[in-house]
Amino acid sequence: MDDNFDDHFTDVHDPEEQPQQHQETELEREEREIKEATIERRGNSVKMVLILIITAMVLFLGWWMWQHYFHPYRVSQEKGWIMKVSNEGSLFKTFEGEMVSEGYVDGTIPAITSDFKFSIPNDTLARQAMQWSQDGKRIVLTYNEYKGIVLWRGNSKHVVVSIEPDTNLIKDNPYKDAQQPKEENNKKKD
Repeated sequence: MDDNFDDHFTDVHDPEEQPQQHQETELEREEREIKEATIERRGNSVKMVLILIITAMVLFLGWWMWQHYFHPYRVSQEKGWIMKVSNEGSLFKTFEGEMVSEGYVDGTIPAITSDFKFSIPNDTLARQAMQWSQDGKRIVLTYNEYKGIVLWRGNSKHVVVSIEPDTNLIKDNPYKDAQQPKEENNKKKD
């Protein structure tokens, strides 16, 4: 075989064919440095914009969670009779209660409304609620209403702040007497 053929697959050049390197002038060097610095600043500005957007999103999410779960939406009172207080929950044991409320139709006729469900945040208030439910006295329940439910606070958006007797009109629970005869009838049957 003949070794005198042109090899197109190898990249061998004669030293004479290589281009000579261009010597950079002072003006060209300054332009190159400005160009490199400009590209670097553009990259930093994109990073800064991304950091500001992410920071704004985190702050908004934190504000929304605080408003939704930890800041009371409404502080209110409810008058009525406590019917039930129980300790519920599988992971977080919380006290939950139900109350029958009394409202007024046209400002003069009393009307019994449906059950009002609430959560009790501590043991002291829970003991008070249990005592009031056994006594059958009408109470005033002051509570904070939140937009969202947090597991360790209870299963209700209504969280009790205080429980006091209704000093304006203290009367017995009309349902307590209705429940007792049923219990007595059940005992007589046994």
